[in-house]
Amino acid sequence: MTPLLVALGAAVGAPLRLLATRLAGRAGRDPAAGTLAVNVAGSAVLGLLLGLADVPAGVLALVGAGFCGALTTFSTFGTDVVRLLGERGAGRALGYLLATLVLGLGAAAGAYLVARGS
Repeated sequence: MTPLLVALGAAVGAPLRLLATRLAGRAGRDPAAGTLAVNVAGSAVLGLLLGLADVPAGVLALVGAGFCGALTTFSTFGTDVVRLLGERGAGRALGYLLATLVLGLGAAAGAYLVARGS
């Protein structure tokens, strides 16, 4: 049952990631903006989920591993950093890298603390 829950969550998360990247491109922004948005949002969702008490294993599989795992993407983040380095320079690449780390970790920690009631 768990693999099916992961697959169902991924079936929702992966298309949302693609949509965010395409919307960023259509809005005249770098597609990396879409990757940043989904990585931060996914970090917040996972932080919230992990901060809640007594979350059933099925929900962790569906939302955590499936949805968040497919929504967020380290491989695209890494590729974006390398691409930005080549196309826009070290400053832009470093800014994107730091923004992703700070905002992603901040979103996860903040949502975790909210769920814990801290």
